[in-house]
Amino acid sequence: MSNEITVKLKCSIENFCEILQNKKFKLVEKYLLNDTYFIPKNLNISKLTPREILSNAVLLRDINDYMLNTKICKFTFKNKQINEDGIILNQENIDCDIVSIEQGQKFIKSIGYKELMNIKENDTVYEKDSLKIAIKDVINGDNLIEVETVDNNIELNTIEKIISKINELNIPIYTNDYFIKKAEIELKKVL
Repeated sequence: MSNEITVKLKCSIENFCEILQNKKFKLVEKYLLNDTYFIPKNLNISKLTPREILSNAVLLRDINDYMLNTKICKFTFKNKQINEDGIILNQENIDCDIVSIEQGQKFIKSIGYKELMNIKENDTVYEKDSLKIAIKDVINGDNLIEVETVDNNIELNTIEKIISKINELNIPIYTNDYFIKKAEIELKKVL
């Protein structure tokens, strides 16, 4: 299982990319992530918190990679263990590749799920010394960065080490919350 931090940027994405490039980070990925969240039709969301609702969600993911000129379609279920303070203790994504978004929508609706919301973001990933920083430009949302632990790298294999490494970089981010939950923020907008 991996883990990640997600924090909000204090500057524009363009400025942040320039800062990373000046620190010798290299551009390694650039893609559009289009996530549609589906929940069981019989789920009574009026009695649940956003976190409880999302724990029942299945994502239909459409990923358009600009650098490789490829498209990936898949279902994703996010299994997160979050403590009472909102800190993600660990998480895993369970993925299932599919042929097309249209087939995925038809399938998920036929087994009793309904659409909850859609989140689109343009992602740009920079890397240096195994540290990957994913910049997330959420459409009609916040500008965030996400950094995942690296299991096979002793310097980056825990949340504490990732936070320390990010703080060492002295980059313009808000450090009051390392566990921004993008989906919860967006869900509160539609509830």
